[in-house]
Amino acid sequence: MPMPAFLNRKTFAYALYDWGNSAFATTVMAGFFPLFFKQYWSVGSDATISTARLGLTNASAGLIIALLAPVLGAISDQGLHKKHFLLLFTLIGASFSCALFFVSKGNWQFAALIYILASLGFVGSNLFCDSLLVEIAPFKQRSMVSSMAYAAGYLGGGLLFALNVTMTLKPTLFGLATPAQAVQWSFLSVGVWWLIFGLPIQFFTPAKKTAARLNLALIGNAFKQLAATIKEIRHYRNILLFLLAYWLYIDGVHTIIKMAVDYGLSLGFQSGSLITALLITQFIGFPAALFFGWLSSRIGNILAIRWAIVIYLCVTIYAAFMQSEFEFYLMAAIIGLVQGGIQALSRATFANMIPHEKSAEFFGFYNMVGKFAAIIGPALVAVTGLVAQQMGAQQTTATRIGISSVSLMFIGGWLLLTLVVPGSEGSCQEKNHEP
Repeated sequence: MPMPAFLNRKTFAYALYDWGNSAFATTVMAGFFPLFFKQYWSVGSDATISTARLGLTNASAGLIIALLAPVLGAISDQGLHKKHFLLLFTLIGASFSCALFFVSKGNWQFAALIYILASLGFVGSNLFCDSLLVEIAPFKQRSMVSSMAYAAGYLGGGLLFALNVTMTLKPTLFGLATPAQAVQWSFLSVGVWWLIFGLPIQFFTPAKKTAARLNLALIGNAFKQLAATIKEIRHYRNILLFLLAYWLYIDGVHTIIKMAVDYGLSLGFQSGSLITALLITQFIGFPAALFFGWLSSRIGNILAIRWAIVIYLCVTIYAAFMQSEFEFYLMAAIIGLVQGGIQALSRATFANMIPHEKSAEFFGFYNMVGKFAAIIGPALVAVTGLVAQQMGAQQTTATRIGISSVSLMFIGGWLLLTLVVPGSEGSCQEKNHEP
């Protein structure tokens, strides 16, 4: 009896990568960087100005990554192996995560630059890790393997984040003088954690032999391939519809991830409570991501994603009316039920739709779509809230109106997803392209 795909060593190494690099998403991106940027690196600045700086930093990182992602994917598909790029971006992300340790108080410009470079490493590594899914798991097992990897990410990232939170709450227990020093060491721990658990994938996953070398001709061919794919992709009806739907609903997902802490602070909730809520999301997300892998085998990926979108829509509407920290905890728990599932099934669904020989290139588009969504979502929240305030709404009310605007993304994504033909996964791997 053959061993299930999610129990062999190459898929285990694949899951370990998510275990390692998810620490950046939890400890740095969602947790300590927003708080530290406002309270330490922007100390003495007006709260509105520091928020604007943080928004500009996130937007800049997203824009750079969105522009680079499809080109990197095209270069990889020209012949350079994906694992070479995965290792390169792992080293970039881990190194610059560690570099946040050295940024001095009040130096927000340097902190922003280091964060942008670390984010480039994070998303670039995800691009090539995602594209390896088609080489690691057979078609029918990709949803489960992807879900297992996301579940491992929630558990691994959550465990390190829990340790980091403990360090900030009881710094003397770890030989540290202040909570600020504990946060600095937390940034360092993320880079080390990411590097350690990111290395097994280099040894235990398939390595396609290639004699290609990175040169100007290869880069030129990559741009030509990219231009051809942009022209050709409109012929892949289901892929195009799925990408449009993904662009909208993942916009909502990313916006909630990046804006949840800021939203809670705007409502007057304590930072310690918000960090606790993030931990709740992480540890509920572990079994929930595995559950969605099982659910997809019963009802299909597309329908499972649509159910997750409905839950996100309800959460967004609920968030606009919540009053207490307990309600924030409840919201975090509900998000934990669907966050890993919707990301894992989106990755697996896309992997099953695309041509195998163009996996890195197409995942470049996939990540580009996700990164452009990460730019638009926070901007929509900010503009909607600002307009509401200009029309006479109080600050808290304007903030609630701003967050409620995210529901438009979930509604649009759900509607577009209804146009994707169920069972279309795998069609591009069975024929060149759809008519």
